[in-house]
Amino acid sequence: MSTPFSVTLEAHGIACDRGGRRLFEGLSFSLGPGDGLLVQGPNGTGKTSLMRQIASLLPLAAGEISVAGAGDDTPPAELCHYVGHLNGVKASLTVRENLTFWTAYLQGSPGDSIDAALGVFGLTQIADIPAAFLSAGQKRKLALSRLFACPRPVWLLDEPSVSLDVASVKTLGNAIEAHSQAGGIAIVSTHVPLGGGFTHTLDLHRLDPTEEQTP
Repeated sequence: MSTPFSVTLEAHGIACDRGGRRLFEGLSFSLGPGDGLLVQGPNGTGKTSLMRQIASLLPLAAGEISVAGAGDDTPPAELCHYVGHLNGVKASLTVRENLTFWTAYLQGSPGDSIDAALGVFGLTQIADIPAAFLSAGQKRKLALSRLFACPRPVWLLDEPSVSLDVASVKTLGNAIEAHSQAGGIAIVSTHVPLGGGFTHTLDLHRLDPTEEQTP
């Protein structure tokens, strides 16, 4: 299911303000095909905010985020899959309908990868069950299945293993590694070991706002 990618993602002196407080500034990094960035730090240091900035869901207080290798007119957000704390699952739709909706929304058509995506976390047998009846872990698996139904080069995963069982955490780690081997970029915030061979680590707890930071 891996798709070859060749994209570079760069942050240049970015800063983030939330609630009238500057969480970080002067943050720069460069990630090429196959790179993985593990984002660490205590609660409130800006891990989620950084993810949302890259996904263009939060404005930058300063700096710039750029991509190369996917066409000059392609904005960073259109190259990213963002899986945050909320699963984005509609209770009245079935598992398959949820995944079909998101895939059609992201790429304009449902495509032919729905069945394969359902199989990654073992959701095939419950594909026609309304999401209202899913456990927390099953809803998380459904949210993560979007990564496979609609391939994109940059994965932004904020505590992706929440509610997952041990076997599913291993599946997720293997998926991140496969994504990297295919040239994809993974930016992950997690307190659970996922493997994946991260090439860079960013500890937001250690950021000094008076100096430019690089992971």
